[in-house]
Amino acid sequence: MAKSVNKVILVGNLGKAAEIKYTPSGTAVAKFSLATNERYKDKSGEWQDRTEWHSLVAWQRRAEIIGEYTQKGSKLYIEGRLQTSSWEDKESGQTRYRTEVVVSDIVLIDGGRRDENGSGRHGGNGFEHGPSERHGSEPEHDVTTITDDIPF
Repeated sequence: MAKSVNKVILVGNLGKAAEIKYTPSGTAVAKFSLATNERYKDKSGEWQDRTEWHSLVAWQRRAEIIGEYTQKGSKLYIEGRLQTSSWEDKESGQTRYRTEVVVSDIVLIDGGRRDENGSGRHGGNGFEHGPSERHGSEPEHDVTTITDDIPF
């Protein structure tokens, strides 16, 4: 079989605080949306802005980090893969589909949440995150916080 690639890279802002839940076995799951923006000139030469909303899901330690260190508007760098699930709508009987990004790596670009003094929640240096835990066959990644803009 030929090699294939399913990789997503997003840099954007959280639309609202992530919804954190736990499976019956205690595994953390975060569901959240990320907005990315595009700016372009239309046919008349006027600048237009377009926002694209992405549905994301993070598992285990990555879910906990999203819940603990982010809030509405937080700027994130996300790596992951696309996954589509389907189910039958109980009311209409139609098959429904949902495509979301399964997060494998997170970078908190704006340094995570800040307290009233402007420092990070755990001492202020923003590097308190340990390695993220594995979920299924996903490779292990470090979760890092940076405070400067990504250089691209």
